[in-house]
Amino acid sequence: MERNKPKNVFWHEGKIKKEDREKLLGQKGVIVWFTGLSASGKSTIACEVERRLFEKKKLAYVLDGDNIRHGLNKDLGFSPEDREENIRRIGEVAKLFSDAGLIALTAFISPYKKDREKVRYLVKNDEFIEVYVKCPIDVLKKRDPKGMYEKALRGEIKEFTGISAPYEEPDNPELILETDKETIDQSVNKVMEYLKAQGII
Repeated sequence: MERNKPKNVFWHEGKIKKEDREKLLGQKGVIVWFTGLSASGKSTIACEVERRLFEKKKLAYVLDGDNIRHGLNKDLGFSPEDREENIRRIGEVAKLFSDAGLIALTAFISPYKKDREKVRYLVKNDEFIEVYVKCPIDVLKKRDPKGMYEKALRGEIKEFTGISAPYEEPDNPELILETDKETIDQSVNKVMEYLKAQGII
């Protein structure tokens, strides 16, 4: 969904740089992008990572797919074009959070590789961490906490990712969490260990 940018709009540089905010907070501002099918565990893991970071006095915030559609993206549906715009908008918001020195934890299905790559290119390479929350479709159908897969299989939900709409797996994510084999704690520990190893916290 391409929009024309007005010619009289310019980026205004503030007096405080990202590095200054990071020094104040004692952390690096990054985007941790959780991607995966519905019910794979993205939001659950992201919220637990946020809690763990808070306990360590690190500032993080979860941008959750459902929550964002209550406000910022409530005008968007689930067509391929709307999905693309959904990710474009949240990518821009996550970039602002990162620039503020926060650890932005996003939990979106974000089914298309090209859309995730566009967000990656918004920031420096080491500031985008793609986390593939992987889980086989047969396990997801059994979990189905919202009853969405059942409805999609009956044809009640159109354009449902993994059933009637595609999901493109990441090629080279920074992390893979296999939630059919790992506990939530194990998955969260992997994320925390990665953030520590990369000097983000």
